[in-house]
Amino acid sequence: MTPGSPDEVLQWMEAGRLPPDAAVQMLARFQSSAALREDTKRDRAETVPESPDEVLQDLDRLVGLGEIKRVVRDVRAFVEIQRVREEHGLSRTQQSFHMIFTGAPGTGKTTVARVVGRMFRSLGVLSKGHMVEAERADLVGEYIGHTAQKTRELIKRALGGVLFVDEAYSLARGGEKDFGKEAIDTLVAAMENYRDDLLVILAGYPDEMSAFLATNPGLMSRFPLRLQFRDYSAQELVTICRRMVRERDYALSLEAESGLLMLFSDHQGYWHKNAGNARMVRNLLEHAIRRQAVRLVNRRTPLTRHDLMTLTWSDFEGGAG
Repeated sequence: MTPGSPDEVLQWMEAGRLPPDAAVQMLARFQSSAALREDTKRDRAETVPESPDEVLQDLDRLVGLGEIKRVVRDVRAFVEIQRVREEHGLSRTQQSFHMIFTGAPGTGKTTVARVVGRMFRSLGVLSKGHMVEAERADLVGEYIGHTAQKTRELIKRALGGVLFVDEAYSLARGGEKDFGKEAIDTLVAAMENYRDDLLVILAGYPDEMSAFLATNPGLMSRFPLRLQFRDYSAQELVTICRRMVRERDYALSLEAESGLLMLFSDHQGYWHKNAGNARMVRNLLEHAIRRQAVRLVNRRTPLTRHDLMTLTWSDFEGGAG
């Protein structure tokens, strides 16, 4: 009989039933087996795509985003019906799915972009469904010819999946002599050349994105899907915080939930555009966890599991300043 888990190995060693050197060897084998299982799981995920329903389940778990979820479902329905039409000998309507995502930071744009990539892979529209994130520095070079090279290399990495360009309007801020224009031209050409296996999503603030598209009419026609990510409501922000807390093995006291709801309600529409939404919630939570640690480390009585998990309103106070 041998130990059946790493925990049992440690228990046997502590009880003197297993020499330390043998325990180390067994732990190494367990670790190797776990790594092999993880590799096998990853390989299977790469070769066997999820079903569209599985992807939608993950999308539905996201807080809010009602209109975004509806559009993703509409796109799925369109793709599936076009396939069925083709099976019945009917013409298949070809449509571009390149997208514009507008909204403040922390409203779910990057998360939804990943879901869209997975959805299109599950539907057979994309061969891989992965996502490559980029910003101006990843696309624009420092000398003539460098930008096109950098942009093409990034596009090559994104083939089969999604190229997500955040703050895309920064590519047009330098004027006619700026290399950003070369990046835009290279990107537009790739959208045409690889239209069957590349999805481009441009993201950023609504006003800046509108001005950017107005400078290049050709861009507007190439992005038929435009999704607006609205700021979360106060109640949605509390729900997001509750989920983040649970993921970290913490819990909110009732007073903390009430305080957060009041805080979010009072500041609705007044957060700095770079600090609001889910990003702001994450910062508040990290502040609260640090404050809780300071509060508990000074306790003279033994700490319980409940003490270690519970975040009180006093832990959050001052974190939004």
